[in-house]
Amino acid sequence: MSDSEATGADGTGAEPTGHGAAREGVRGAEPGAAGAPGAAGADPVRGTVQGEAPVPLSVLDLVTVGAGSTARDSLRTSVEIARLAESRGYHRHWVAEHHSMPGVASSSPAVILAHLAAHTSRIRLGSGGVMLPNHAPLVVAEQFGTLEALAPGRVDLGLGRAPGTDPRTAAALRGPGRLDEAADEFPRRLAELIRFLDDDFPDGHPYARVHAVPGPVQGPAARPQVWLLGSSGFSARLAGERGLPFAYAHHFSAAGTLPALDLYRQSFRPSAVLDAPYAVIGVSALAAGTAAEARAQVLTGALSMLRLRSGRPGLVPTPQEAAAYAFSPLEREFVDGWLANIVHGAPDEVRSGLDALVKRTGADELMLTANGHSGEARLRSYGLVADAYGMPAVA
Repeated sequence: MSDSEATGADGTGAEPTGHGAAREGVRGAEPGAAGAPGAAGADPVRGTVQGEAPVPLSVLDLVTVGAGSTARDSLRTSVEIARLAESRGYHRHWVAEHHSMPGVASSSPAVILAHLAAHTSRIRLGSGGVMLPNHAPLVVAEQFGTLEALAPGRVDLGLGRAPGTDPRTAAALRGPGRLDEAADEFPRRLAELIRFLDDDFPDGHPYARVHAVPGPVQGPAARPQVWLLGSSGFSARLAGERGLPFAYAHHFSAAGTLPALDLYRQSFRPSAVLDAPYAVIGVSALAAGTAAEARAQVLTGALSMLRLRSGRPGLVPTPQEAAAYAFSPLEREFVDGWLANIVHGAPDEVRSGLDALVKRTGADELMLTANGHSGEARLRSYGLVADAYGMPAVA
């Protein structure tokens, strides 16, 4: 889930609904091994709880690049994370779209997802998300139709309306004339994209004879499952009104989590996709052998974010650099606030923190993003969280 939303819990403590429940008539099922993503009758939205986890767990991969490493190293780590996640029962692995950020190598989610599809067989793969205003809807439909053909029945198309970057880079992506695009343009572009995915423009529409290929014009097939992403109420309300699953960026906008999830649930209208709301929250979480090790890693991410927000983006600093950095009082206030929203520590501490977050928000699924300097630390964190919950290895 991209950091910022010109796009986008229930504080009552209500229990999540529908965990693991199967429904008829949901798009996206393809034949496969029973119980695995892509299995006949498998739910393309809801995951299955593994081990003692309170809800299904998933991965949000920012493909971060630490000082002393390269984008190639980070992409190799992403493959390792996806394989580990698949083997330990994580439900999905998403990649976020960011641009012009030296410390992030995920400018092209569709390309990365195609690579991950070649190295996995069951885990759902998706965008967290594609920033729709940066792209023509037809291009997105073609890219994700191609992914669906490569990995049938296990592709998620998460969409946001933020640029995923700074205004200058957004202008380079979109063209300067579109930077002030009206807020109601996103719903129109969303509707257009869905019509391309379903190949159902009405007769007389200018695009009635335009087809996204691969797609339904070639014959019956699964299609990507559309999600809306957000960090405010705009996409929460839109997802609810369209009956779509919703993913909220708690990891960088924690203060708005409960109001956004509450708005999503209040706005929800049943659809052919969902009969009840389904809300995922992105969570910064990093487990290590000790609390001190975890703190050293997450501090590197906090310093990286401080530099990004200050207009000085760079590679994620090393733990040594972060520990030696002389924070000003204002910088320390920012970093302390950032770290307060990261669930980190020894595995049992992380488990307790995630359990408490589910209880407080009623989230239907947690999407964990392990941010730090070291690819090895990120990979190890997902394994330690799975161990803490007793998530079994999947053959």
